[in-house]
Amino acid sequence: MKTIENVDLKGKTVFMRADLNSPYDEKTGKIETNERIKAHAQSVKQICSKGAKLVVLAHQGRKGDPDCISLSQHAQILSRESGIKVKFVDDVCGEKAKSAINSLKPGEAILLDNVRFLDDETKFKTTAENANAQLVRELKPLCNYFVLDAFSVAHRAQASVVGFAAAGVPTLAGPVMAAELRALEKLKSPARPAIFVFGGAKPEDSISILEQWLNQGKLDSAICCGVLGTLFLEAKGIDIGASKDFLEKSGAINFLPTAQALLQKYPGKIMIPTDVALDNHGKRQEIPVSRLPSDLPIFDIGSQTAKAFSAKLASAKTVVVNGPAGVYEKEEFSAGTRAVLTAIANSKAFSVAGGGHTITAIGKFGLDKKKFGYISLSGKALIEYLSGKELPGVKILS
Repeated sequence: MKTIENVDLKGKTVFMRADLNSPYDEKTGKIETNERIKAHAQSVKQICSKGAKLVVLAHQGRKGDPDCISLSQHAQILSRESGIKVKFVDDVCGEKAKSAINSLKPGEAILLDNVRFLDDETKFKTTAENANAQLVRELKPLCNYFVLDAFSVAHRAQASVVGFAAAGVPTLAGPVMAAELRALEKLKSPARPAIFVFGGAKPEDSISILEQWLNQGKLDSAICCGVLGTLFLEAKGIDIGASKDFLEKSGAINFLPTAQALLQKYPGKIMIPTDVALDNHGKRQEIPVSRLPSDLPIFDIGSQTAKAFSAKLASAKTVVVNGPAGVYEKEEFSAGTRAVLTAIANSKAFSVAGGGHTITAIGKFGLDKKKFGYISLSGKALIEYLSGKELPGVKILS
């Protein structure tokens, strides 16, 4: 894999695919600054400092959705965060975009408009097909190097992600992409004991990783909390009462057979709650799981479970955490997530934290980000990578 450190970019026209996708407020029409934009802003600064003529490609939202808007605000944030004036061009690959690219001087940067304004940005299914996308056909003659800086879009075989590489443009990993891949490389042969913490509200994401890593024999323990922990309680034959409604409505109940099979196949490796915190009209009510079922929904792990999970994490040498332990957004039910994340931060293990809610929770609790080995800026791409799937954006760099 080549990075921007391996080539002389002075005077070269460099296209950089970033992930500037941000939360959008329909009422105000404003986007929020997020950690990804801040990280890519440093890549802008680094590439421009090498004397490159930088063209940034990015998306916002999905075509047809309210948040699929112009990237003018994103250019302002990039400029502020990088200290480099990033000029916005309200065109993706037409004459206005080409003229702006041709007018670039070394050390300057522009941001083209939302690549998802183009119909064929998401039209093609394979990497090879994307070489024929409009974006690539129109702009390839102006591009000396293509830099993929966003691991968070690497699972998508889309024109702005893989099309330039497929068309033969020399392709490099940007600083954000390279840092993510270096961190994930350590997980290929993890230091033992290796412990994964699975939480959040989407057990389908976690259970695929859990199954993959247990089958490969690379996982010593799996700490299951959040909705996945509730699913495993049901899989163990514990009647979870009112919480079963959420499992059924969300579709999580469809993974019950998988959870039951994993409990049977890997006894002692899957840790599930021994006590839980119920939502009693906004108040926290802790009970041992032996007192389930309850008419009240489970919103967090209990204090005894939090202690047991924390003690287990203290012995780890590798930790991956994806998703909060409970409904951490509500102060009454944030204790479990706080305890687990604090235990990871205080451990001596190499840790990778992933998922938007995990990152938000780390910030909410004021935990030192430097105490985590790596905080991933990716969501679905990280899930697919850890599940053993091949990512098109990673493949084009090898």
